[in-house]
Amino acid sequence: METNSYYNPEIIAALDIGTTKVSVVVGRKNILNKIEILGYGKVSSEGVIRGVVSNIDKTVKAISDAVDLAEKMSHTEIHKMHVGIAGQHIKSIQHQGLLLRTNYQDEISKEDVQKLIDDMHKIALPPGDQILHVIPQEFTVDQEEGIQDPIGMSGARLQSNFHIITGNTSAAQNIQRCMERAGLESTGMTLEPLASAESVLSKDEKEAGVVMVDIGGGTTDITIYYEGIIRYTSVIPLGSLNITKDIKSGCSTTLEYAEKLKVRFGCALADEIIDNRIITIPGLMGREPKEISEKNLAKIIQARVDEIFDYVMWDIHRSGFENKLAAGIVLTGGGSLLKNIDLLAEYRTGLAARIGLPTMHLSSHYQDEIKNPMFATGVGLLIEGLKKVVPSERVVTRPNPSAVMDLQEDDVPLVEVQEEIIEPKGWFRSVYEKSIHSMKGFFEDHPDREF
Repeated sequence: METNSYYNPEIIAALDIGTTKVSVVVGRKNILNKIEILGYGKVSSEGVIRGVVSNIDKTVKAISDAVDLAEKMSHTEIHKMHVGIAGQHIKSIQHQGLLLRTNYQDEISKEDVQKLIDDMHKIALPPGDQILHVIPQEFTVDQEEGIQDPIGMSGARLQSNFHIITGNTSAAQNIQRCMERAGLESTGMTLEPLASAESVLSKDEKEAGVVMVDIGGGTTDITIYYEGIIRYTSVIPLGSLNITKDIKSGCSTTLEYAEKLKVRFGCALADEIIDNRIITIPGLMGREPKEISEKNLAKIIQARVDEIFDYVMWDIHRSGFENKLAAGIVLTGGGSLLKNIDLLAEYRTGLAARIGLPTMHLSSHYQDEIKNPMFATGVGLLIEGLKKVVPSERVVTRPNPSAVMDLQEDDVPLVEVQEEIIEPKGWFRSVYEKSIHSMKGFFEDHPDREF
């Protein structure tokens, strides 16, 4: 069956390669500028350690399986994807750029700002590193400081501070290699903490000052925003998988049973356990079952989560923005599903905390499973991918009848190849046309009626 001719250029797919899961999210923007989730696929990940690909073959299989699930749900063939990158190798540096303008009486243009950004890509880096993102902080035009957008101003000296995010070149190449072996093409690569922030943080939070803590399987990513600008990024080499391993060690059980204990009975705050129930753990190979109290399980979990938040506090202090976080802390990622982890975050950091769900930019119609912090990165990557789509008239097409004959019943052609009809902008014209049609029918049914 040949369906390559049927695709919608506005449909974007995003790939999140994590330590414990590989997920694919497919979506597009509707006329209200909200994101419609058309489908998704999520499978277990076995070839990734702390966010870095360690086994190409296992990662390729996980990607292919996730893509298959997403294609079946969305009825879309996926060939290109926007992918995320993460891991302990991610670093950030601060750098300053300067542009001297001879035509200082002319307005500063986008080209001038882009030249500053391009110059940042020329800075010397340690061997094996590459620049992933160059993010302007604020600009200075001549002696005027603290300018957010200098375009349109005049001046001879344009200066800017930049937040530069770097990563290991081989880590990025391994991701590209996995995608190529899975038959996919990358449309762009985004740092996963930045993507998660796009999906769970509001504009007001970024303006007031907020720290996002994305607790993944192998790492915990920290991102700080202030005055609407990203100010600090960091990666902690601890995640929810470390909690599972602690339970495995403390309860002398398998990793599988430890994960089930964490998900079903886990709590991040031992003092909140009131009914101290006894949990029975099945014995291995006919051995006697073991028992653990719910409070003792919570103590094992809390010890590791306390350590993670100690690292978070150290990074907040290191950033220099500890007194500028009016919006507090936002927890997301699969690790934020632990019961009472937001309360523990408040106790350990002294900041108001909430759980960040990736539903802020979604339309009202989405699957319940997407309303989950573990999809924050996938939805954020989808948002980043859609930013690169050139705005255009939405095109609705009539399918080629001869081609439709070859499609299966569950295949839906998404773009026609014959006649093109530009869809009306907004809902008003649709309502207007329906009203005219209704009035026309009324007069045809009552030709002799007087008014």
